[in-house]
Amino acid sequence: MSDSAAKPGKPLSLLSVVIPAQNETSCILSTVQHLQLELKLHGVPHEIVVVDDGSNDNTWELLSSLQKTMTELVAVRNEGRHGFGRAVICGLDHIKGDAIVLMMADESDDCRDVVRYWQELNQGWDCVFGSRFIKGGGVIDYPKVKWMVNRLANLFLKTIFAIRLNDTTNAFKAYRREVIEGCRPLISPHFNLTVELPLKAIVRGFSWKVIPITWRNRRTGQAKLKLREMGSRYLFICLYVWLEKYCSRGDYRKNDV
Repeated sequence: MSDSAAKPGKPLSLLSVVIPAQNETSCILSTVQHLQLELKLHGVPHEIVVVDDGSNDNTWELLSSLQKTMTELVAVRNEGRHGFGRAVICGLDHIKGDAIVLMMADESDDCRDVVRYWQELNQGWDCVFGSRFIKGGGVIDYPKVKWMVNRLANLFLKTIFAIRLNDTTNAFKAYRREVIEGCRPLISPHFNLTVELPLKAIVRGFSWKVIPITWRNRRTGQAKLKLREMGSRYLFICLYVWLEKYCSRGDYRKNDV
């Protein structure tokens, strides 16, 4: 599924996987190690940028120790104000790659899909968005209330932006570096960054494709997303980008010249 055509792009040389982490002692090592193995098996040149977002457990100590033996791991501490969006932006400020995948720290995202993202970006797409809710995708142990809220939110976004993407709110997506730079400044401090980035990329004219992905509910630790706290923040960022789409007269669109 796509709403635009891929064009030959610059050859990609390095994939940067950005992973924000807060109090993920129980799973951060397995997340990074499984990802590292999968990327090596498929010959993907990569770095794994993990941002410790103010953890008060042993997350940072585990990352620091692993970094000594895993040269591809870049452990970063978010020394500023905390929040999912701020941690991601901190990670994006430290990447070296020309392709980026945003991934969760809790092993909910499938490492094999990271490889598929890299392959699709190399076909010339500016962005590759995964969907758990199209043929070939799927979810495992998705909480019922969260599922209902998710589907309503994504229906709302499909309607007001007139797009076919049905999983905008999922953070697990891939971008060429020029997309990230073309969407700055990023202003979402929390999980609303997960909709700011793809919506800005679409509104600003970058090419995109949707592929099916799988998602598994975390088996350890605690979820960081609090739906009660995020409703107004999601609405704010959606309206912010919606106003850009219909009122900016294309001032921020990608320049193809």
